[in-house]
Amino acid sequence: MSGKIVLFQGDSITDAGRSREISMERSNLDLGQGYPTLVTASLLKKMPGQGLRFFNRGVSGDRVVNLYARWKIDALNLKPDLISILVGVNDTGHGIPPNNNGVEPERYGMVYRQLLEWTKQQLPEVTLVLMEPFVLLVDPVNESWLPEMNERSRIVKELSAEFDAVFVPCQSILNQACQVAPASYWLLDGVHPSLAGHQLLADAWIKATEKFFA
Repeated sequence: MSGKIVLFQGDSITDAGRSREISMERSNLDLGQGYPTLVTASLLKKMPGQGLRFFNRGVSGDRVVNLYARWKIDALNLKPDLISILVGVNDTGHGIPPNNNGVEPERYGMVYRQLLEWTKQQLPEVTLVLMEPFVLLVDPVNESWLPEMNERSRIVKELSAEFDAVFVPCQSILNQACQVAPASYWLLDGVHPSLAGHQLLADAWIKATEKFFA
């Protein structure tokens, strides 16, 4: 486990205001205000002396096609031992007028698969963690988002099985959380988590990846 590199990738949910300083010497620093920082803090506390290095390369607004375009420099070149990916909500959200720049589910699945194939070709021993894309019904998110988001969830779950990846069932976890507090308590605008929502994601991520850190 000594010196293992963990990379968080995705859109604004992962970005969460992280630093744009990309020096390899700045691992475990300036990872933003979201679940990557909460995960990092917890695991560094739990496993001191292991030399674990965590990086956050999430970019606000990214769709899967944006992720693919920057994948070499922002993922493969880091040679991580674990890559965690959360992407999909912008692929739906950016398709809503007046943007009309979404990525339909079929193409989303195709590009996502190409991304994972490329990753496994270049880093055959890497552990993949695929986080289920999610929304809750908080304005501006409405019922019209749900069919596409459900399809994206299905695609990511299938890709997880296909590529022997760890699957983090974020949507079902958030749905369960809504039984104890309103949706807006967890996702401020139906997309971006509150601090409590980020902690919920961090707890789920840590639980799902226990074997990697054993």
